[in-house]
Amino acid sequence: MSSSGVTLDAIPKVDIDKSGVFKYILINVTDKNKSEESPVTIVRGYAHCNYHSDILDEVEGKLHPLQCEVLGGGRISHDADFKRIKIYGYSQGFGKADHEVTANIIKDAYPKYTITISDEGY
Repeated sequence: MSSSGVTLDAIPKVDIDKSGVFKYILINVTDKNKSEESPVTIVRGYAHCNYHSDILDEVEGKLHPLQCEVLGGGRISHDADFKRIKIYGYSQGFGKADHEVTANIIKDAYPKYTITISDEGY
C-alpha cells in the first residue's frame, strides 16, 4: 500500500471511524527529504485496531515514505447521531496525547459537532 507520491499538504488531518468508541493516536508527519517543511499533525482512530500501535502500523503503511512520530494516544467516543465527540484516556504504549490539540484538529473536520475532552477514564 505504498503511495510514495503522498505530500504533507494532501494528507487529511482527521481520519476516524464514523461512530463508536475506539482508540486514537495523535501523529506528527514529516517528509525527511524536505526538512524545511513544518510537520503536519494528524488524528487517526479506528475501532478495528485493538492497540494504539496497530493504528500506527496502518498509518505508516499508507503514508510511507513519510515519517510518523506519535505524540500520544487516547480514546474517542463518536456519536454521529447526536453530533458529539468525546476525547479521553491515554495510550499505555505512547502516553497521553494532548487532547486539547486533538480537539482543535477534529473541530476543523467536524465543525457542527460538540467536542469535549476529559482526563478521566481509559
